[in-house]
Amino acid sequence: MRLYLSTSEFIETSEAIDLSIPLQASNENVRAWYVDPPRMEAVRANGFIGSIKEGGSVNFRDVFFNPHGHGTHTECCGHITQEVYAVNDVLKEFFYRARVITVDPMQLENGDFVVQAEQIAPFLTKEFSEALIIRTLPNTSKKKALNYSGTNPCYFDVEIVELLNEFDVKHFLIDQPSVDREEDGGELIFHHAFWSVPNNPNFGRTITELIYVPNEVLDGNYILEIQMAAFNNDASPSRPVLYKIQ
Repeated sequence: MRLYLSTSEFIETSEAIDLSIPLQASNENVRAWYVDPPRMEAVRANGFIGSIKEGGSVNFRDVFFNPHGHGTHTECCGHITQEVYAVNDVLKEFFYRARVITVDPMQLENGDFVVQAEQIAPFLTKEFSEALIIRTLPNTSKKKALNYSGTNPCYFDVEIVELLNEFDVKHFLIDQPSVDREEDGGELIFHHAFWSVPNNPNFGRTITELIYVPNEVLDGNYILEIQMAAFNNDASPSRPVLYKIQ
């Protein structure tokens, strides 16, 4: 289907680019924060077996997973507030003008790899600033199956928040497990600055983590759709989708 953005711009919905990492019951499922792999288990009760392979009439499985630790997810300020606000109450629109940027994180003296504000500033534009999508290097398909726990993954300098504020970025999407350092004593500096918690919580912003941007996707301007599972939780599994502007 062709959807027109203006008299001269349109997107083809049949050419969607999926940035999500699917959930699977396997050790190959991407994970972080020391969670075990997801589980999908056939329900067994009162003689009922939720598995056709085992003789049941349908496949009927319980799914055990953690939104933050088991794949692509979108979170709201409820992630760091005393009251747990639901991300589905925050995200009311789903299509945004977005910018894709590729960054090679800088290595600090302590060995940490960090994305700095100066690396992304030259590529931001006012017209396509509703959402910012960061692809970090190296970018291999291994990202879709990594266990990030205890590896001190790349994170993002808090000075980036000032840029996001300047360009009125509402949705920040990254291919790492967190915007903050894995071990930071619970400070979560970037999270707090981005959402202005606790002083003035910003309910209109989201962070999406553990995406994967294929290498064939060029840097530039796109239309982003954030598809969400309807969870009443601070974070929900999500499926960010890009559309080329034609």
